[in-house]
Amino acid sequence: MHFLSGKSMPRRQFVQGLSATFALPYLDAMLPTGRGAWRAANKAPRLVAIEMVHGAAGCNEWGAKQNLWSPAAAGRNFDLSPTAMHSLDAYREYLTIISNTDVREAEPTAPNEIGGDHFRSSATFLTQSHPKQTEGSDVHVGMSLDQMYAKRFGQDTPIPSMQLCIENVDQAGGCAYGYACVYTDSISWASPTDPLPVIRDPRVAFEKLFGVGGSSAERADRRRTRRSILDFVSGEMSSLKSSLGVDDKQRLDRYLEDIREVERRIQRVEARNSSGEVRALPEAPAGVPDSFSEHVKLMFDIQALAFAADITRVFSFKMGRDGSSRTYPESGTDKPFHPASHHGGTEKGVRDFNMINKYHVSMLPYFLDKLKSITEGDSNMLDQTMIIYGSPMGDSNLHNHRRCPLILLGHAGGALGGNQHIKAPDGTPMANAMLSMIHTLGMDDVKQFGDSTDALTLRANV
Repeated sequence: MHFLSGKSMPRRQFVQGLSATFALPYLDAMLPTGRGAWRAANKAPRLVAIEMVHGAAGCNEWGAKQNLWSPAAAGRNFDLSPTAMHSLDAYREYLTIISNTDVREAEPTAPNEIGGDHFRSSATFLTQSHPKQTEGSDVHVGMSLDQMYAKRFGQDTPIPSMQLCIENVDQAGGCAYGYACVYTDSISWASPTDPLPVIRDPRVAFEKLFGVGGSSAERADRRRTRRSILDFVSGEMSSLKSSLGVDDKQRLDRYLEDIREVERRIQRVEARNSSGEVRALPEAPAGVPDSFSEHVKLMFDIQALAFAADITRVFSFKMGRDGSSRTYPESGTDKPFHPASHHGGTEKGVRDFNMINKYHVSMLPYFLDKLKSITEGDSNMLDQTMIIYGSPMGDSNLHNHRRCPLILLGHAGGALGGNQHIKAPDGTPMANAMLSMIHTLGMDDVKQFGDSTDALTLRANV
């Protein structure tokens, strides 16, 4: 085992053991010239793109009048209390709401495409392009926003991007209405013909980030013995800490504690799911929690750890699946997701679906808390991050793609001001908002994205 170092500790510093390799978090010792130099060397924000499928109750005609998704007032003096975003009120300074945009590329363009909205939507979300109808391997849609960013700003990180999900996926063969399953499984496309696979199992995601130094046999042995990856680098860590200042020692200790805590939680999930007890998700790998909230929080923790050490700057996270019959008891309704989404336009049905929307959004503050707690230069990780959360569907009961849910969180390195609700003019493509996001992320040379007609202004302090 050895600690990879030199006279001057670089920003991306690795500790390597026999079966573990991981990067260190930002430390003051990495840039003796000061934090101003750190800011100059770290201009690229982190990006997280989250799809929550199948629209929102507030996009229904009645739900919109009740402001179940978008607040009534545009600008800064908006009231979140009636909306599904009420749990974000404490983070309104980081919140940009973009309402009244359409995803028309998810709509059918020919009679034989009618009915296939479930199998087009996810592929359209981050590409804003219309998927080719095929059940074969000749899939075609467009390059996704996250992959455009990863290609431009993620190539100098160990992992250019990672794709995570919560629901089961099956990227083989056709699904329905003449569409390949990959269209509904993947939101990240490296090219118009290259969908990227997603990781559902937190163990697999964790090992990709922190277990790449050993063979699969070594990693399997470590799991069997329940040894931590930190056990393999303890000597190097002790040596490193002796050369650090007080603040850096505390920062490093917290980072290591966070890694170990995520490990413990994954181990507990695996032990529980391997005990022989009846599972709520019998088809899921042992590392996948049966609890939705436990699963989502583990995935958020893994993303925060990766950002802290600059292992990757780009994540996409697919939190649902259109046709899912999963229930969310903590939401206040026991209706399965897909049946609840087809609420018939009744007040009771719309409000039941809104409970699920509220519950999904309520997962976000956990992630925001985590990012805000990570020091990044003279600010925090949430200041340096753009989180996209939205859906390519509007009114799920009608399977339409008008007035779809879309919000941004974080300050994107100061490029987003937060505390604003931008209501787009009727008929505005969501692609216009995403083109502006592309510019906000530093890709000003991109003039067209999907079916965009112009960039929708998202400037800070508007």
